[in-house]
Amino acid sequence: MGNPLQILQQALQEATQTGMPFGKYGPQNYPPHGVPLADLPFEYLQWFQRRGFPPGRLGELLELVLNIKRDGAEEVFSALRGGRPAQSLRQPQRRKWDFQ
Repeated sequence: MGNPLQILQQALQEATQTGMPFGKYGPQNYPPHGVPLADLPFEYLQWFQRRGFPPGRLGELLELVLNIKRDGAEEVFSALRGGRPAQSLRQPQRRKWDFQ
């Protein structure tokens, strides 16, 4: 086994680079690779916690991201994103001005 800090850093890097492969935030709705795991909404991650995380490395990364967000430590992802902000998942709302 390697150094625990190196293992954690590798997992964090993986969470910022891996896109969600299926579901609401997958490539069908957010092409080409889906939303990065680190940018998934907290509520979506909680849903997986209640229903069960997927098996394998994907489930481990989703659980790691959930724990980091639950603890309020999302800033650890900022440096790993290369300075880009978290991906906005909200659709821009059209503004209507009706002054009649």
